[in-house]
Amino acid sequence: MNIVTLLPFIVLIGAMLLMTRSAKRKQQQAAQMRNDMQPGSGVRTIGGMYATVKEVNDDTVLVDAGPGVDLLFAKNAIGAVLTDDEYNRIVHGVEHDLKADGSIVPDDASSLTETDEPAADAVTDASDEQPVDLGKKDAEPAADSEDVPADAGATKADDAEPKKTDGEADAK
Repeated sequence: MNIVTLLPFIVLIGAMLLMTRSAKRKQQQAAQMRNDMQPGSGVRTIGGMYATVKEVNDDTVLVDAGPGVDLLFAKNAIGAVLTDDEYNRIVHGVEHDLKADGSIVPDDASSLTETDEPAADAVTDASDEQPVDLGKKDAEPAADSEDVPADAGATKADDAEPKKTDGEADAK
């Protein structure tokens, strides 16, 4: 046989060996992580539940999911062992200060304005201005004007036939 005909088979076998080696390595790392679990460490199950390890046995793990809630899981059901900082950040919402300068980001946009006046002064200044009318202006004059009778606008609207649009049909 020619080497050219054997080359695709050799490449295929090599790729299969590389894939199985990497999968086996990942399985060994996951097993090592599960074996290194200790009581008190935070874990995430493969179902996405966060809990604290209470007891580790050969094939099972007893975890504390909340006050008075102890659950027994198979070791294979533990998806990840979390660091203390990561577990506290996810479960309790505790953030460690990672910034050395200690700058605080405000919750509102008040720091984005460049005026030095307090917020109370800005509110009183805004109330002195005339309110902006965002309503739709009528095409006809107002009914309470003196030179136009009050019922003039109503008679024009009653006498005129409603215009039909393309989407309306005559039959009901």
